[in-house]
Amino acid sequence: MSALDPIDLTTLRGDTTTFGAYSDKVVLVVNVASRCGLAPQYEKLEELQRTYGERGFTVLGFPSNQFLQELGSSEAIDEYCSATWGVTFPMMEKIRVNGRHEHPLYTELKKAVDADGKGGKVKWNFEKFVITPGGAVHRFRPTTEPDAPEIVSLIEASLPA
Repeated sequence: MSALDPIDLTTLRGDTTTFGAYSDKVVLVVNVASRCGLAPQYEKLEELQRTYGERGFTVLGFPSNQFLQELGSSEAIDEYCSATWGVTFPMMEKIRVNGRHEHPLYTELKKAVDADGKGGKVKWNFEKFVITPGGAVHRFRPTTEPDAPEIVSLIEASLPA
C-alpha cells in the first residue's frame, strides 16, 4: 500500500473515490487549466489515455485556479474539456496545488523531485507526476510535453507486457 492510496478524491461531477482505486494502474496526474497557454497539452494527454488506457494506464486531471487560468464552475470545465479536447480520462474537482489549503494528494506528490533533483512547489499549470503501481512518483515540469520520450518510456516500462 502506498501513502497515496487512502487520499480522498472527488470527481468533477461529484463522485467520491480514493487514489487507491487507481493503485493497480500507471497514473499520470496533471494539474490543468483551461485558459493556460499549455492547454493544448490536453490533446496529448487524451492521446496517451486512448493509447494505453486499456493496458492499465490512466490520466487524472486536476483543474486548478492556483495560477488564475481555470474556468469558474465544474460544469464549465467539464464542457470545455469534452467539447474542445474530447477528454475521456477522469477529471477531478478544482483544487489548490500549493499553500495552506492544497489538496493532500499534492502534499505527497510534491515530495518527489524532477530529473534535475528539484522538488517543492508546483511551478505552473500542467506539471506532471507519473505514479507507477508500486507507488513510485516521477515528476515532470509543465513544459515537458505529455508524449515526451521520458514520460512515454516510463509508462511503457511500467505497464504489464
